Amino acid sequence: MATNVMNLPNLAPGRDIDAYMNTISAFPVLTADQEKALAERFFYEQDLDAARELVLSHLRFVAHLARSYQGYGLAQADLVQEGNVGLMKAVKRFDPNVGVRLVSFAVHWIRAEIHEFILRNWRIVKVATTKAQRKLFFNLRGAKKQLAWLTPDETRAIADDLGVSATEVTRMEGRLAASDMAFDGYDSDDESGTAPVFFLASSTQDPADIVAEEDAQADSSERLAHALDGLDPRSRNILQQRWLRDDKATLHELAEEYGVSAERIRQLEQNAIKKLKKAIAA
Repeated sequence: MATNVMNLPNLAPGRDIDAYMNTISAFPVLTADQEKALAERFFYEQDLDAARELVLSHLRFVAHLARSYQGYGLAQADLVQEGNVGLMKAVKRFDPNVGVRLVSFAVHWIRAEIHEFILRNWRIVKVATTKAQRKLFFNLRGAKKQLAWLTPDETRAIADDLGVSATEVTRMEGRLAASDMAFDGYDSDDESGTAPVFFLASSTQDPADIVAEEDAQADSSERLAHALDGLDPRSRNILQQRWLRDDKATLHELAEEYGVSAERIRQLEQNAIKKLKKAIAA
């Protein structure tokens, strides 16, 4: 599967990212069994249609992951495109016999492509945006008297000399001391290496965990809806008014509505909750 020839939804430069998101949201999320069947078709038979379906069903995941790198000032469309390349590489190397979902395997390849793109396009000169920062950037190396980190006194002296704060001097010193990270793995798009080991720091939750949580929440919501349908109308209405509305009804309000005591409403509520738990667990 060549990563540069697969027919994917268009994300040309300048195209509205929202329009792209609307397009890819139409592709269904695969169940574990559907994903395994498609992965086996591609793994054993080199069925490109199966590979394409695997890629299309995970484009939303790539877009979600790309949003966590917006802070680098690069075009969102470019980050998504690079992530899509990583997804296709992951599909190409995915072994359905390992026993993990594709998203857990692909997240490393997607991140790798996005990180490599960021490192190619985000340079240290971009940290100097104001006049004071540019002055500090170009004078700090000359102002340092040794290779070691500046002492507090040296930091204050440089700050006074350049007309900036001591905090800004320390921050710029850290940026100047930083260097690009090396990437292990492939040398070209078609190399069969391993995913890069080093990644840019990200304070966001692992997208694989997010997808797993969303799947679990969707499953719970579906079970809850099915369980509610199995209740009698009165019990269902009591639970909906007591738990599922913003302006929750009180026991006394429901007692007046049904012409029974508040204690009876409480009993009906507890019995309905027990039935829900039993139905959801089943």
